[in-house]
Amino acid sequence: MFDEEERPKPKGIQPMDLDTMSIEALGEYIEELEAEIARVRDKIAAKKDARGAAESFFKS
Repeated sequence: MFDEEERPKPKGIQPMDLDTMSIEALGEYIEELEAEIARVRDKIAAKKDARGAAESFFKS
């Protein structure tokens, strides 16, 4: 199994051609990206909480 640091990094979101998008489409794209950022931040917080709980358990 991979440790957290050894895991292959995901390729990420592919950039879109912003020149061809309308102002409205750009605004929607920003909203989608912000929603994804919020989802990732929530996952990070959950993983930190789980790690803290595990560290606390094993220190006792």
